[in-house]
Amino acid sequence: SISIRALRMSMLKTTIICMIVVSSVALAGCSKPVPEAEPIPLVMVTQPTSTQQEQRSYAGDVQARQQTALAFRVAGQIIERDVDVGDQVKVGQVLAKLDVKDAQLQLSSAKAQLDSAQAAVKISGDEFKRFQQLLPINAVSRSQYDAVKNQYDSAQATLKQAQSNYAVAANQTGYNQLVANKAGVITARDIEVGQVVAAGQVAFQLAIDGERDVVIGVPEQAMTQIRVGQTAWVTLWSQPERKFAAYVREIAPATDQSRTFRVKVALKAGQSAIQLGQSARVFLSSSTTHGLSVPLSSVSATDNQAYVWVVNPDQTIHKVSVKLGAYGRDSVTILSGLNADAWVVVAGIHLLQEQQKIRPIDAENHAVIISKHPVATTAGVGVGS
Repeated sequence: SISIRALRMSMLKTTIICMIVVSSVALAGCSKPVPEAEPIPLVMVTQPTSTQQEQRSYAGDVQARQQTALAFRVAGQIIERDVDVGDQVKVGQVLAKLDVKDAQLQLSSAKAQLDSAQAAVKISGDEFKRFQQLLPINAVSRSQYDAVKNQYDSAQATLKQAQSNYAVAANQTGYNQLVANKAGVITARDIEVGQVVAAGQVAFQLAIDGERDVVIGVPEQAMTQIRVGQTAWVTLWSQPERKFAAYVREIAPATDQSRTFRVKVALKAGQSAIQLGQSARVFLSSSTTHGLSVPLSSVSATDNQAYVWVVNPDQTIHKVSVKLGAYGRDSVTILSGLNADAWVVVAGIHLLQEQQKIRPIDAENHAVIISKHPVATTAGVGVGS
């Protein structure tokens, strides 16, 4: 009986130990794992820029301020072409010639008519002088005298007509040569030897020597910020380190085929170093109003209230309500609510939360350290505390 009792006690202990082990395993399985800390995201930030200093640039090309189309004043077949695109020409230089055979025939015909008219005037003039001498002594009647006088007047009129026809024919012969009326550079050629051209058909385009313009295309949303006389700077793609002073000389009243406004920017100096057709970039002040400018991607809105995310010195963010001004191509003006010293989140603003901690970096992927707390302003450019 003692051994049976001992066996029962041993089995009871074993059962208790198993229950304890099973309970421990069950409790271990029901317990939650310790959550890992979420990584702090990298966020690109930037500081607002003053709209007074903001500039926009536009690509363009250098053109002559004055350009003219050259054409023959008469029709004919081209027998000679003496210049090509890019050639420098002088005043009075012959550029092309037409076949002058027909013009010379017309000139010969006009010369013959002129000689005939001159002979008729001489004959009728001598006759009229004789009748003037015979009329006082009544050797001829008054009607005969008037008839001779009319013949003389008619001969003089015919002579004047023949002289005019001869002058026209002589000019037509001279018009068979296309002559440069200004010094400049040939920028286009539309004729070739053997071609038959009509009177007034464009043969060459001539860029007249002198002042140069840079022609750019400006989109309509930026036209309110450009005015005639506005200061500008021009750089050439071949000389990016050099700047040329310029100003807005002319603004087209309507858009062209590219749906942009054609703006001509005149160069003030250094034009001798600039060649026609060179690619250039024009820098214009985009705004003259007071305020700050931030990228469009940094602005959002809730319930019609615009806001930006501003970074605190402890690298957390908070939402700041702002008042927006004019929209640009890639930026927007902040009229109030933001400090010029503030650091604003540029992208990913819809994924952020209030007081979220971030790691701010700039556009060059450098870490940004915020040493003081930005203070919001009520209007214009604010001053940090």
